[in-house]
Amino acid sequence: MNSALIAAVSIVLFWLAYRFYSTKLVKLYGISKDAVTPAHKNYDGVDYVPAKSWLMLFGHHFSSIAGAAPIIGPIVALSIWGWGPTVLWIILGSIFIGGVHDFGSLALSIKEEGHSIANISASVISRRAKVVFASFVWLTLILVIAVFIHLCAKTLAFEPKIVIPSLGLIAVAILVGYMLYNLKLNQVVVTLFGIGAIILLIFIGNKFPIKINTENPQLVWGYVLLIYCFVASITPVQILLQPRDYLSAYLLIFGVLFGYAGIFISRPVISAPFFTGLHLRDWALWPMLFVTVACGAISGFHSLIASGTTSKQISSERHARRIGYGAMLAEAAVAVLAVLAVGAGLKNQAALSGFLGKGGSGPIGAFGCGYGALTMPILGSVGAFLAIVVLNAFILTTLDTATRIGRYITHELFNIKNKYAATFFVVIASGWLGLSGNWDKIWPIFGAANQLVAALALLVITLWLLSKGRNIIYTAIPCIFMLLTAIGALCYKMPVYFCGKDILLGVISFILLALAIYILVEVVITLKKIPCKDCK
Repeated sequence: MNSALIAAVSIVLFWLAYRFYSTKLVKLYGISKDAVTPAHKNYDGVDYVPAKSWLMLFGHHFSSIAGAAPIIGPIVALSIWGWGPTVLWIILGSIFIGGVHDFGSLALSIKEEGHSIANISASVISRRAKVVFASFVWLTLILVIAVFIHLCAKTLAFEPKIVIPSLGLIAVAILVGYMLYNLKLNQVVVTLFGIGAIILLIFIGNKFPIKINTENPQLVWGYVLLIYCFVASITPVQILLQPRDYLSAYLLIFGVLFGYAGIFISRPVISAPFFTGLHLRDWALWPMLFVTVACGAISGFHSLIASGTTSKQISSERHARRIGYGAMLAEAAVAVLAVLAVGAGLKNQAALSGFLGKGGSGPIGAFGCGYGALTMPILGSVGAFLAIVVLNAFILTTLDTATRIGRYITHELFNIKNKYAATFFVVIASGWLGLSGNWDKIWPIFGAANQLVAALALLVITLWLLSKGRNIIYTAIPCIFMLLTAIGALCYKMPVYFCGKDILLGVISFILLALAIYILVEVVITLKKIPCKDCK
């Protein structure tokens, strides 16, 4: 199959979905350009801060939700089940489930004073459900941070050329934020300066790699990243988070554009198999494909970003559609690019197995190699290096945002009021899990927990719509499907963990499953209290 055809069909479907399907969602939530958003109403100079422009907030949101997950998940799924079911789930999942979930989470939070989905669950389900939901989200965030700490540290150890551009981006972002918010300089000029500085950092990093000469450089980088998580997550959003994510979004957008341009210029044939079978390597297509692809189609983590940080920074409700639904489709486009880069950029399945096997650089290395092959007519030999730089920048973004949201929930869940103590608690728990295990063991449970958070977020959104007397068909069907899939994945993997003596992961699976069942019981009790005339 020609990869250019798959790319073209995907882009057209994503455009049609944004143009027509998302319009129905705008009407469903009563989005109004005249409404006062929480960023203005609850301004505090730290978390509630109106973004300089919708594009800057799109940059934060897109950078935070994208990370490396839409690269890693689809590549792993491709290696197991083939590119056909992987691409199909990315397209259909993002349009009818992921985009609905992300837009709904953002719109609901905006309408509810910028509160998180977990907080809103108290009013639509029960206070007990809020505590259980918050516990569920907290565990999921620990898994998110643990996975990306491990992967980012491994990448920095394997690719010393990316150290300077990855860490230098932090300093550039702080300077850009100061120029925009304090000096109030022209945004276009400052943006061009920031992009130019990043290009210079990439050039310097390529010439001067920084390698840590220790027995375990990955562990050293892990500790460095944990320190970064702590500092970045307690820094006011306008100093680092907003400008860094804004600049990182340009990196990813340019990277995606170059990737698709390379596909349309070279038009390589996909060498990977279309479909390998319903059950391979002890992994069943359902439910495991849907939790393995993870963020490429739908992600509960997105609801935490949308209702945790984005809703507190959006300056107008009319931006919700392009930021909520639009960013999800943009991430799906990244996921399709990842599948095509590996499926058509690498010579064969054996090459991919080499990257994913023991001692290989993992899916990030596979993507870099495949992307480099696709973009050779445009970027020459620097394509692979650029791809890994972009991915690492987004991992840092995810780490920062996930730790910040973890701090919010720690405040509420454990009554730890001091922000330094709450952040330290999150960082220590994540570091202990991330630096002591293998990412490939954590990924399936991360995927299942992540998708279950998405299902529960859709459940809260559906109940909120029901309480307002609005049509719930757009959210109820995706909610039911994701609940069955995520619970099925936990039930599928839990015996595997216990039999393989991965007791910690087995216990986490059991806890997540128990919490989910408890919330469902609370939902049934709530639904029984609703008069039939209010049901839609």
